[in-house]
Amino acid sequence: MQRGSFQWMKSLNKSIILNKIRKDGPISRAQIAKDTKLTPPTVGTIVKELIEQGIIKESAQGTSQGGRKPTMLVINNSEFFIIGIDAGPEDIVFVLADLSGEVIEQVEKRIRMPISEQEFIRTLKEGINDILDRYYYIKSKVIGIGVAMHGVVDVDEGISLFAPNLKLRDVPIKQELEQAFDLIVNVENDARAFALGEAWFGESHDTKSMLAVNIGTGIGAGIVIDGELYHGEHDLAGEIGHMTIDLNGEECQCGNQGCLQTIASGPAIVKRAKEALAHGYESKLPSMVDGDLSRLTGEIIYRAAKQDDRFAIQHLHQTGIAIGVGLTNLIHIVNPTRIIIGGGVSNAHEFILDPILHTIKKRALTVQSKQTEVTVSKLGSNATVLGAVALVLVDLFSPNTAN
Repeated sequence: MQRGSFQWMKSLNKSIILNKIRKDGPISRAQIAKDTKLTPPTVGTIVKELIEQGIIKESAQGTSQGGRKPTMLVINNSEFFIIGIDAGPEDIVFVLADLSGEVIEQVEKRIRMPISEQEFIRTLKEGINDILDRYYYIKSKVIGIGVAMHGVVDVDEGISLFAPNLKLRDVPIKQELEQAFDLIVNVENDARAFALGEAWFGESHDTKSMLAVNIGTGIGAGIVIDGELYHGEHDLAGEIGHMTIDLNGEECQCGNQGCLQTIASGPAIVKRAKEALAHGYESKLPSMVDGDLSRLTGEIIYRAAKQDDRFAIQHLHQTGIAIGVGLTNLIHIVNPTRIIIGGGVSNAHEFILDPILHTIKKRALTVQSKQTEVTVSKLGSNATVLGAVALVLVDLFSPNTAN
């Protein structure tokens, strides 16, 4: 579907009606008119156009209120598709999904470092083409591409301003992909996309305010308030990995010292474990890597903890405390209803969640804030790429983003 067709679908009144059907469907035309304050003829005309376009469809008849049974309307989820991309920092995941977030196809491409801007863009195009070539028969029904990008993103222009782990700056992702594929392309920071994925497809769709914290190779957060992402003045909101925890700590990739990311990210957990083991701490970890600590990974530390290795358990416990300090700071700033934790480090939740909760309970200011709900993402490794899919859905369904 070309960009002009997408814009036709998302005029203000169309977006209002689409969003109403998405949230409350099956729903009748009369109920839409009543709830949206649009006139019945306006609703009827737009619904007719949306049915012809294929984005909504009629379903079973509703309950009669004294006359004929009304015909109910629902989103035609399987008629259109979105390509979602989770880009970096170590690999790129591409999915083809329908409007309900059902994943039809997934492709992964490894990022080989060092990588140039041209090589990165070429890899994005190759992954998209792999999906479009494989599903050529529905190519015309793809309505857009969402990209969840590691690092700092200019959301309006779709530019990757700074991807520290990839050592890339000012990559014009939106411009390059829109020119190549003539589709709407929306680009967002990966942690905020993760939050959006939780808001649309997770268990927090009805939560007033939410923080979604992605702890993996880096640490980032997305802030959702009343169903919308909060970006801050310069698209920097949520970069909690660069919150200073230790003024005299290790130097971070960003150039500052003692960032949360230098303590609690996946690579930091491994680095700290290697340093401790090199100083003679007892653990089964060296034997698990045949004495070669260069082979140590976060997953191996987690496995050792599950085997009751005291060092590994204590190491993850300390990681949970550091994360808890960072989350307490966020609670004092944002005061969210719920915090959701995802990313590779969250796989060790049975060892880090209790110290996180204990730290919040110990440090937060009020009785209510001490009880802030903290849960682990149920979407797992798909949360961020589903958030990339949601970037296009938000653009299509939300009246606030309609042109």
